[in-house]
Amino acid sequence: MTPDQLAALHARAFRMPPPWSAADFAALILDPLAFLLVEGDAGFLLGRAVAGEAELLTLAVAPEARRRGLGRRLVGRFLYQARLRSAETAFLEVSAENAAALGLYDSAGFRLSGRRRGYYATSEGRRIDALVLSRTL
Repeated sequence: MTPDQLAALHARAFRMPPPWSAADFAALILDPLAFLLVEGDAGFLLGRAVAGEAELLTLAVAPEARRRGLGRRLVGRFLYQARLRSAETAFLEVSAENAAALGLYDSAGFRLSGRRRGYYATSEGRRIDALVLSRTL
């Protein structure tokens, strides 16, 4: 997927936190520590591994392709790639209000390790906590 395609899918998948731009994706793809995992044109995951840690930067699945196991497959592939890159711990941030993502990450063994109070801002001006989740690999 190109940065433009990634940004378009990200915009379809996210309202909050705000979707990333094509320029954001282009810069991350050039990072030699980052890796992109794709499931056709319906989903992708962008991760990064450095110094024994892997970060799940973003995961997007097209609304019409949800509840088909794409997110679960992408997270499984992320964990595998993280291990290949010698990561010992994986972590991510997720909105405290994203119940679907929280369920997915819980089923993949991620547990709460921190909270960033008021980290995300909605278009209405509300503040939402980001939960930091992690797991040992």
